[in-house]
Amino acid sequence: MNNLQKYQIYVDGNWRDPSSGKYFESQNPYLGKPWAAIPACSEDDVNRAVEAASNAFENGEWASMSATARGRLMRKLAALIEENARSLAETEVRDNGKLIAEMGGQTAYIPEWYYYYAGLADKIEGAVIPTDKPDTFNYTLREPVGVCAMIVAWNSPLMLLTWKLAPALAAGCTAVIKPSEYTSASTLELMKLVEQAGFPPGVINVVTGAADVGEALVRHPKVAKIAFTGGEFGGIKVYEAAAAGLKPVTLELGGKSPNIVFEDANLDNAVKGAISGIFAATGQTCIAGSRLLVQESIYDEFVEKLVSFAATARLGDPSDKDTQVGPVTTPGQYEKILSYIDIAKKEGAECLLGGGPAQGPEGAGEWFVQPTIFGNVTNDMRIAQEEVFGPVLSIIKFKDDKEAISIANDIMYGLAAGVWTQNLARATIMAKRLKAGTVWINTYRAVSFTTPFGGYKRSGLGRENGQEAINEYLHTKSVWISTATDTPNPFVMR
Repeated sequence: MNNLQKYQIYVDGNWRDPSSGKYFESQNPYLGKPWAAIPACSEDDVNRAVEAASNAFENGEWASMSATARGRLMRKLAALIEENARSLAETEVRDNGKLIAEMGGQTAYIPEWYYYYAGLADKIEGAVIPTDKPDTFNYTLREPVGVCAMIVAWNSPLMLLTWKLAPALAAGCTAVIKPSEYTSASTLELMKLVEQAGFPPGVINVVTGAADVGEALVRHPKVAKIAFTGGEFGGIKVYEAAAAGLKPVTLELGGKSPNIVFEDANLDNAVKGAISGIFAATGQTCIAGSRLLVQESIYDEFVEKLVSFAATARLGDPSDKDTQVGPVTTPGQYEKILSYIDIAKKEGAECLLGGGPAQGPEGAGEWFVQPTIFGNVTNDMRIAQEEVFGPVLSIIKFKDDKEAISIANDIMYGLAAGVWTQNLARATIMAKRLKAGTVWINTYRAVSFTTPFGGYKRSGLGRENGQEAINEYLHTKSVWISTATDTPNPFVMR
């Protein structure tokens, strides 16, 4: 590991080596080679980080800081991220293999979250409640929950972290972050900016490592809240561990999102939306439109347009702005995607495009998968029910609106859905009847700091983004003040 870029963890405002003295390699997915050495933390490191966050929350400068001052610090961080957006994006591309066009767009957009929540920090208000009790004054306070554990997936590390960290800081919480062991580098790079912005020691901490580090963090008695983004299995494990301590959770999990094209849609736009929904991030996004529902009256025409357009996708170096499909992030995910392609073929789905490994450019590694499209898929096939998390699209026919809704909702997930139609009445009815936390009409994969995001069913719990997100990091306290001059009966509830 001597020739690799070596990172340290960030705890209590200091850069530290892991207590174990051990490191693990982070792979460059495009080259298929290690590029960085990441600390392999132990429970001792977790304990140190949580104690630092707890002390900062209870006793430190952060605890006595005004909400306006917290917002000012967040704006400093936002400005620093703006200045360093390109280098952060380049680190993410090197670490997770996604396109510079996508990662660059994300890191350039991330500051808006910190600006937005900085503005909300001093606008958190309680209420005076007109109670029915005579001679009594009642009001509420909104208070930060405390130390928050933030466990983040590998596909968009900084964006997914920002969705948690920005509202938590605005609420007055402190944080211990555990990025994915596959993509820890960009979070550690972000801590350099946190330090430069002047956040007090212990407010934001990062520990790195595998699932055991995350479990120790979730189970720590001084962690008050867990925010997790990842797969369904990981989310269940986090939920179970949090339940043992009766801790609230925000879970943003998997999806198998329907992207529905009606016969009255603008077909050219719908083709582009379908391609963007599944191939733009190599399918490695929880909101991937991996089930494409096409009305049978336009099925042949639409599928021909779709396959022709998808066949032009350029695979290559994700750091090249002209590349449209990059490598898969991890070897395990690469094998999983190929196994699902085999499953689809055995189930009888018709492979219309791709269907196997892809040859990357000279000098690249082996983690490329051909953009793959299956036609004549039925909704009971595994390829239509299970999350592949790769560049694999399943096309399903439907007859009418009723059947479209039935197929779309016949899934254990409910994260997102897309609808392509020029009929306003149909659009509003579909938006109401689709069981998904986000419904896009004539667009796909749009997100904003202003707008709540989260899932129905097994796609998760709670909401991120928008004003709703800050409530995930606040307690409501009710305060009663008696103004009575006589002493009431102590044996009667008042």
